[in-house]
Amino acid sequence: MTDWSRLNHAYGTAQDIPGLLDAMSPDPQDAGWGALWSRLCHQGTVYSAGYAALPALAAMARQWSAAERSAPLCLAGAIVASVDRPDNGEDPYLSRSAATAELRGLTEEALRDPGLTGDPLNYVQLLGTLLSFEGVEVWGEQIDGLNGGEYELPCPACEAENFVVFGEHGCFSTMDAMYMERAPATRFPLRPMDPSLMDGLAGRLYARMIKDGHPDLAHKLTYVFGRAQCADCGVSFSVEEAVFARWGA
Repeated sequence: MTDWSRLNHAYGTAQDIPGLLDAMSPDPQDAGWGALWSRLCHQGTVYSAGYAALPALAAMARQWSAAERSAPLCLAGAIVASVDRPDNGEDPYLSRSAATAELRGLTEEALRDPGLTGDPLNYVQLLGTLLSFEGVEVWGEQIDGLNGGEYELPCPACEAENFVVFGEHGCFSTMDAMYMERAPATRFPLRPMDPSLMDGLAGRLYARMIKDGHPDLAHKLTYVFGRAQCADCGVSFSVEEAVFARWGA
């Protein structure tokens, strides 16, 4: 039995967590989810109560249908993926391995539900959650860039901030933050990776997106694992490596 009074969340003692967990519904718009997120994964910071909540979140997801369980899965995925652990540096892949393994399986089931993942936004969010439970560094959270259609990344040579864009506005790099409202004066086309050359994580994600019926996302992924040119100094750089440089531990 968990003694929540001995655990902490973002606002202090975790004694209120059991009541919040018991009151949750499958509706992602339930105000209780916001309360849980702010306590257990506050702006990406996770305290001891967050890890203690993983078995309860897994049980919740297990009780609900695949189409209903996205809220507990996504919160649990964010907790597991966090590298900001001020309490004790707990590693959930070791200390909560059973819960993490179950959450991974439940996420796989959810990804096979077309009613839930037919929407690309939901699909990318759950795919990132799955990567978090698999222990894939950085991409569990940053694969969500596919939804936004851009990454803001520093050039590895001159450190200038570049918008690496791959969506409805085109596929290019620019330093113009207003690119959505006007054509940038300076922009360089991105160089996508040839899908036939994609291996490792990139190849696995590309193949899965094609198999799962998301060719548009798979096409965007070729730019995420391709190359960009700095709009300031002109140096070519790997988008993947720049993402790791910005958000890696």
